[in-house]
Amino acid sequence: MKKPIGILTLFVSVTLLSCAQDTPTQVAEAFKTKFPTAKSVKWEKENEKEWEAEFEMDGKEYSANFSLDGTWLETEHEIKNNELPEAVKMTLKNEFEGYEIEEIEISEKTNATAYEVELEKAEQTLEVVFDAAGKVLSKKEVIESEEEKD
Repeated sequence: MKKPIGILTLFVSVTLLSCAQDTPTQVAEAFKTKFPTAKSVKWEKENEKEWEAEFEMDGKEYSANFSLDGTWLETEHEIKNNELPEAVKMTLKNEFEGYEIEEIEISEKTNATAYEVELEKAEQTLEVVFDAAGKVLSKKEVIESEEEKD
């Protein structure tokens, strides 16, 4: 009985080790430098040119994207309504009356900060992106699948 358990333990250990080793060294090192206090880091290959880390830091859940050479591209995390700039709050009040805020994320890049706000009104869900001055950078309707509604 010990032999199958030993083989299973070895298999699981090798599998976990190989998953951790898939993240390019320069990406992992750049992440450690930028986010030295990050905890519970989970890596996923976002696409052919980008890796994404999901992690916890300062009691919040974050995601950060890095290029294959380790260049930091973007960090996102949820924020509360009272953390939005006043200009964004004014645009929401004036242009999205009757919509309820469902979720807010701040997206930080090297050259800009954006606020991604998910809004709901009746059966309509919008994803709106604002700059810090309250300008709408993009707006799209989110169509939920039947599975997401349940």
